[in-house]
Amino acid sequence: MGAIQFIKKKEVLLAIILRNDYTCEGVDFITSNEYSQQVAYMHHPAGKMIDAHIHNLVHRNVVLTQEVLFIKKGILRVDFYDDYEDYIESRILNAGDVILLVSGGHGFQVLEEVEMIEVKQGPYSGEADKKRFAGILDEEVNIKE
Repeated sequence: MGAIQFIKKKEVLLAIILRNDYTCEGVDFITSNEYSQQVAYMHHPAGKMIDAHIHNLVHRNVVLTQEVLFIKKGILRVDFYDDYEDYIESRILNAGDVILLVSGGHGFQVLEEVEMIEVKQGPYSGEADKKRFAGILDEEVNIKE
C-alpha cells in the first residue's frame, strides 16, 4: 500500500489518499494546479520561518465541489463511483489519513466510530449541492489496498 494513492477509473481521477505514514521534506503539493481544492503536505524543522502573508483577492470559477476529509479517529470505508453512479471500488481510511475527493461519486460506511474534519468550497447549498443515489450492498464491496 503506497503512502499516496490515486483512485481512478481509466484516466479519470476520482480521489487521492494521503496515508498517515507519508512524509517528505519541505512542501509537496499532491494536487495538480487545475483543482479547485489544493492539498499540500508540509514538513519543516523547528525554527523554520514562514513569511507572514495575506492572500490576494483572486476570482475563481468553481463548478465542481471537491472535498477533503481528515480522519482524526476511527475507521471509514469509502466507496467510489464514477459520474454514471457505477461502483468502482472501496478503500479503508484510518486515523491520520487524508483524502481529497476529486470527481465522481462516493459513499461511506463507518467501520469504527469516526471523528473527521471535512473541508470543501462554500457556501454549502444543502440538498441542492448533491444528488443522492442508491449505493452498493455489503456483498458487492470490493476493497482495494
